[in-house]
Amino acid sequence: MEVIFFILTLVGLALFEIVSSIDNAVINADVLSTMSKRARRWFLLWGILFAVFVVRGLLPFIIVYSLNPSLGFWGVINATISGDTAVIQAIEASAPPLLVGGGVFLIFLFFHWIFMEPKNYGLFGESYIHKRGVWFYAIVSIILSVIIWLSIHVNPTMAFGAAMGSTAFFITHGFKQNAEQKEKEMLSKESHMSDWAKIAYLEVIDTTFSIDGVLGAFAFTLFVPLILLGNGVGAVVVRQITVSNIENVKKYKYLKNGAMYSVAFLGIIMVLDAFGAHIPSYVSPIITVLIIAYFFLKSKRALAIENKVRIVTIKK
Repeated sequence: MEVIFFILTLVGLALFEIVSSIDNAVINADVLSTMSKRARRWFLLWGILFAVFVVRGLLPFIIVYSLNPSLGFWGVINATISGDTAVIQAIEASAPPLLVGGGVFLIFLFFHWIFMEPKNYGLFGESYIHKRGVWFYAIVSIILSVIIWLSIHVNPTMAFGAAMGSTAFFITHGFKQNAEQKEKEMLSKESHMSDWAKIAYLEVIDTTFSIDGVLGAFAFTLFVPLILLGNGVGAVVVRQITVSNIENVKKYKYLKNGAMYSVAFLGIIMVLDAFGAHIPSYVSPIITVLIIAYFFLKSKRALAIENKVRIVTIKK
């Protein structure tokens, strides 16, 4: 059973990292197309080392250390990797603020997507909700207020964690909005940015996007080495997609929907766990795999229909 759980969690982590990084891969591919071959090779080699080993490698430890500063940063790394039982228990005991903060971040991420962002409507009601985007700020404010109020009565530190989750969302959201504007500038023929400036910018954007995957990973497991492995595999696959298959991936128009609904469920699971619901660990990877599989198949069917229509049009 432990082997099955390990494989299931690893697959769930990698899959979640891949689909939640599709937007990042699209930005990377578009900007890389404006760069020299040498700069592209440099980014794809050293960039992936930075993305996997520095960003996704250190960020989980930084998060755990922020909740257990008495252990020291290197102490957290050494004890976590070695599987020290006492440290694992300490991490689990301090998990509620992390879980509620990550849950708030992911829930806000989902609501921003469904209310504010352009999308291919994959489920009934998405169009209706999208047309009422003005309600996004009211709804997330009410959600945050309720979670903080409930947290104060359970564990005041959880209330701070919820506030930090909200803060992290709006900070990263600002970076992502800036990324969209900068991408247009870099793709413009009038852009005078050097290849190295573009590489540096892509690394900053990759760091911002990685926060979604790392925080979501804690809904799967609190075992950091497994998070590192799953996110690392996902990051490598995303880089490969960036190089060779990004145009094909763009054709699967509902993958983003799958990623966002996964985000919503993982956020809810994290918040419930923080309040002591004790949801089984296998629930997160199973839900993630099922949701993404559904939207992948939905995308595939839509693509097949579009191809048939295109063929018929050409014949006419």
